[in-house]
Amino acid sequence: MTKQVFPLEGKKIILGITGSISAYKAAILLRLLTKQGAEVQVIMTDSAKTFVGPLTFSTLSGKSVLSDLSSNDQWSKHVELGLWADLMIVAPASANTMAKLAHGITDNLLTAVYLSARCPVFIAPAMDEDMWHHPSTQKNLQALESFGNAIIPVEEGPLASGLEGKGRLAEPETILSFVLAHFLSQHLLKNKKVLITAGPTLEAIDPVRFIGNHSSGKMGIRLAETALELGAEVKLVLGPTQESYPKGTKIETKRIQSAQQMFEAVCQFMEWADVFILSAAVSDFRPEIVSSEKIKKDGRNDLTIHLIANPDIAAYVGLHKKDSQLLCGFALETENVIENAQSKLHKKNMDLIVINSPKDASSAFGFDTNKISILDKSGKLVSFDLQSKKNSAIAILKAILQIQKT
Repeated sequence: MTKQVFPLEGKKIILGITGSISAYKAAILLRLLTKQGAEVQVIMTDSAKTFVGPLTFSTLSGKSVLSDLSSNDQWSKHVELGLWADLMIVAPASANTMAKLAHGITDNLLTAVYLSARCPVFIAPAMDEDMWHHPSTQKNLQALESFGNAIIPVEEGPLASGLEGKGRLAEPETILSFVLAHFLSQHLLKNKKVLITAGPTLEAIDPVRFIGNHSSGKMGIRLAETALELGAEVKLVLGPTQESYPKGTKIETKRIQSAQQMFEAVCQFMEWADVFILSAAVSDFRPEIVSSEKIKKDGRNDLTIHLIANPDIAAYVGLHKKDSQLLCGFALETENVIENAQSKLHKKNMDLIVINSPKDASSAFGFDTNKISILDKSGKLVSFDLQSKKNSAIAILKAILQIQKT
């Protein structure tokens, strides 16, 4: 059984586009929303059309772009659209449009639909830095927030004026993350404590060299972010990696280097966790003796290093977990993929196991995409097409929730 996860499937979204040089980013955002399964209706102000043509948006959305308030059919649609949508996004939101929204000025279809909307509204501002910092803009922002609208923060960088500063429209991927978080924030994991391991472990040979692997930690970090969005309390045990999550994210992170350190961290939280998700690529072996000094070649043509086994973290958790605790493991296999994963699941008393292979293109280590299968202890196997690691994280957590309900 092969599936593709569409987190926004069945969701109806209004995308309002106003006059800004960053209107081109709205086309990227529209593409991202539709790829996630959303049905999107675009509304453009007249000034927005001077930056990007409506044809681009109608092609990407599969719907005619709406903009003319005076047209008889569209005049009646502003109330209808306000009731139709599950979410309204104004991106980019110019200073002019934000002022109209804050003061209830209705001189175009976008502002009329906003006043009729019965759904949450996200506003993503875009303007030059002096306009952004002006007291009028800040007062309008405060008013919009007080009405219950969500403001997606501006970013800092090069601006249309040629200067650098605050006022840039948030990147489309950032806006998408706000949208996904909104629809996932039904607190499906509320009151659940989730421990996640991620990234590689490095096993020292001497002060300079180590044994390691190519794991980036991307999958585990996406799992931690998504579990948090679903309402869980999350602890992340993270191996050496350059990957990170957005600043301010409330994920308690314990950084480690070696498999032994990761084992000790997991043991520390054995009683605390309701769910263990062991996505880290843990080194199976480590050097028995670690040289205190850098090993010199000294004319040698070979070097023998005796390796000993590291603690088996998954086996330990499987042996010691309570019936109320759930264990999700990972199997990165290159041959006999399903058979090896099934054996691992049963030997280590896992409730489910996520399977992938570095042989699949754009999957596993280092990529932002993954091609996974999920096998549970009942023998049910579900396979997914290549998708983002964010979507893979959603699929994994949905599978965990399904097991907890049964």
